[in-house]
Amino acid sequence: MNKNYDISIIISLFNEAESLPELYQWIRKSLDGKYNYELIFVDDGSTDGSWEIVRGFPSDGPAVHGIRFRRNYGKSAALYEGFKAATGNVVVTMDADLQDSPEEIPAMYDKVTGEGWDIVSGWKQHRQDNKLTKNLPSKLYNATARKVTGINLHDMNCGLKAYRNEVVKSIEVYGDMHRYIPFLAKNAGYNRITEVPVHHQKRKYGKSKFGLDRFVHGILDLLTLWFMGKFGKKPMHFFGGTGILSFLIGGILALWLIIRKLVYQANGYAFRAVTDQPLFYLALVMVILGVLLFCTGFICEMVSRTSGSRNDYSIKEEF
Repeated sequence: MNKNYDISIIISLFNEAESLPELYQWIRKSLDGKYNYELIFVDDGSTDGSWEIVRGFPSDGPAVHGIRFRRNYGKSAALYEGFKAATGNVVVTMDADLQDSPEEIPAMYDKVTGEGWDIVSGWKQHRQDNKLTKNLPSKLYNATARKVTGINLHDMNCGLKAYRNEVVKSIEVYGDMHRYIPFLAKNAGYNRITEVPVHHQKRKYGKSKFGLDRFVHGILDLLTLWFMGKFGKKPMHFFGGTGILSFLIGGILALWLIIRKLVYQANGYAFRAVTDQPLFYLALVMVILGVLLFCTGFICEMVSRTSGSRNDYSIKEEF
């Protein structure tokens, strides 16, 4: 197998039989004669004949590598397998629905190779989707993602991206984390991330495979990634610190109630028994919660220290 490709293009697909022939020709029109490239089609369990179309692409064109799942696992799984197979100096991801334009690839390639960016993300400035169900949720989602990740991308979830090969070999994409590959890369030490405006086409065939629920799931995944990136290797810093704070607040409240009751009793003032006051039970709950959080942190720390990835670090260079 040729290991000297300029570009590896990873195309994840699920029931896109109608668009694949047109996409293949569009890519060839945009890149043939300019780059030495390979196409990696990852069929995520299609049932409409997409795999047969991929297998039928001519052998006299660009190198075509196909990967077929037994069932639908999701886009993250498709990208994970595609990243493993990619051998090009620059790895480009795009969707198979004809909404991403292959004509954008040369400019993105030049920014990676010529300007030294680790990731170049597409930015669909003018989306051709339904404004209510796609555009507005996307704006809210991206605003939240920028705030949490600290990465100033307008379109974190754009499928059209270009990466240095080293980046995709250094990260693990799983679950639904394909939305946050720039954040995964940042956590691995690849901080040179930029974006370029790209044209977004209307879907020509079929219908979108994603619904509104992906935005809810996206926010939850974002919080998971933030937590894992910040506390994944030191969970006691979060659970232990929060537990100690809760324990101290509850203990101080309970102590204050007891001291106040004794002072009132000593001076002959009317007083209520400590156990008759709702604040005492709130303090008790905080003390118990603090102990539980601390124990959770201790258990997580034990799991982390026995994990096979506890000493996985991103090394930039050595001699």
